[in-house]
Amino acid sequence: MNNLLLLGDEAIAQGAIDGGISGIYAYPGTPSTEIMEYVQASKQAAELKIHCKWSANEKTAMEAALGMSYAGKRAIVCFKHVGLNVAADAFVNAAITGVNGGLVVLSADDPSMHSSQNEQDSRFYAKFAMIPTLEPSNQQEAYDMAYTAFELSEKLNVPVMIRITTRMAHSRAGVQRKAVKQQNKLSLPSNPRQFVLLPAIAKVNYKKLLDTQAIMNTLAEESEYNRLIKGSDTKLGIIACGIAYNYLMENISSNVNHYNVLKISQYPIPHKQIKELYSLCDELLVLEDGYPIVEEMIRGFLNNGKTIHGRLDGSIPRDGELNPAIVAKALGMAVSEGFPIPEVVRKRPPSLCVGCGHRDVFTDLNVALQEYGTGRVFSDIGCYTLGALPPFSAVNSCVDMGASITMAKGAADAGLVPAVALIGDSTFTHSGMTGLLDAVIENSSITVIISDNSTAGMTGGQASSALGRIVDICKGIGVDPNHLKVLSPIKKNHEENVRILKEELAYNGLSVIIPQRECIQTFARRKKAERRAAGKDTD
Repeated sequence: MNNLLLLGDEAIAQGAIDGGISGIYAYPGTPSTEIMEYVQASKQAAELKIHCKWSANEKTAMEAALGMSYAGKRAIVCFKHVGLNVAADAFVNAAITGVNGGLVVLSADDPSMHSSQNEQDSRFYAKFAMIPTLEPSNQQEAYDMAYTAFELSEKLNVPVMIRITTRMAHSRAGVQRKAVKQQNKLSLPSNPRQFVLLPAIAKVNYKKLLDTQAIMNTLAEESEYNRLIKGSDTKLGIIACGIAYNYLMENISSNVNHYNVLKISQYPIPHKQIKELYSLCDELLVLEDGYPIVEEMIRGFLNNGKTIHGRLDGSIPRDGELNPAIVAKALGMAVSEGFPIPEVVRKRPPSLCVGCGHRDVFTDLNVALQEYGTGRVFSDIGCYTLGALPPFSAVNSCVDMGASITMAKGAADAGLVPAVALIGDSTFTHSGMTGLLDAVIENSSITVIISDNSTAGMTGGQASSALGRIVDICKGIGVDPNHLKVLSPIKKNHEENVRILKEELAYNGLSVIIPQRECIQTFARRKKAERRAAGKDTD
């Protein structure tokens, strides 16, 4: 099957498989989740014995991928943009250690915050770490970049980032595959001190990274992914980055020879081509999905009086994802807005599933907290964040993975006692355990609720690293067994659960409560699979 119809995520996964990976490491997060899921479902990956298990968090995924690179084999690590924050320590330092086997870092950004806390642009991280970035404009390029990025990584001795956005990740197009490459053989680094970042060694490695920048710039100038398309119009030149080039072509395909267009899909930015475009036109328009990173950079070295349009001057909105209509407006084209949504169509905000155990947790908690008033519940990233909305209106914060426990501790330190942290099982093993250790050390007056639904439910029901381990983890961290309670959050247990919650809220110290009830979605899928296995369900 050399021709496949693939999502952008799937194209990257297939490109990495065909490109010779021995392992993929990831933590689920929209819009990157489908990359790992594709590899896990791939018969080819299974036959090649490609490692494809979920990691506890993005930092552990990044470090494990770096370990596979150390052993000489090719690895890809995948997460969404806020996951890159979690992996940042290892990510930035991996540019200093360099690689042995090729290492690719896939970061999936989410402009417009469809399922995220912010709109950050991962290209800034790559620029900060001084490594190359590949940004596909279509699914074929996504496949090709994943296929060749490992060789680029090995050639430059640095990790390579592939940066995509939500529409690239979740749109589908035809992809033509290439010949499958053999996996690298096990081989240790030729320099045994390469990965030892003692200051004396790190200084030498850093100079090597700096010396490599000129080669990166040359490769970007010569890249097949960056090209200047000359047109007849000398007034407006256009720089289109990644998927923005796709949006541009949707608008000018009938008159493609009109504009001078520079397509950029490999970074560092190709300075020579940008200067050539600048010399051909009176003004420039920069189209990029995310932050105005290219726009800011070119203003730094093209300060010769010509107007540059983009997100910074309002020609493109400063927030939100790019789309063909925005591009058309920036080009001065007429745009059909369509009819406004009539007010008879009510907006339907997201809500917890009917039958979700988190519902009973919030019902019980709201009753237990009545004597203390509102404003005491610090939540986390997961389905249960929806407890901030009616009918529960029970959540007062949601900042980043693991922040519930540490924010509750800080609030208690400030005198807000009792303070409640509410975190899910997968998020707890992702980033909550270290915060709980802080609370154990100080016996902080907080009540930590680990709402255990036995899965990473928000991202589709992936396996949770906490499955069957939470009680033992809490004991191992040092939680007092007398204040470590396991509950069953169902309606018939409401009064008993409220009683236990009230007792622990009144306790002047750390208590941990673990309501355990399987996610209703994974429960239904598990039961259906069991019926099929028994021959009782054939649909």
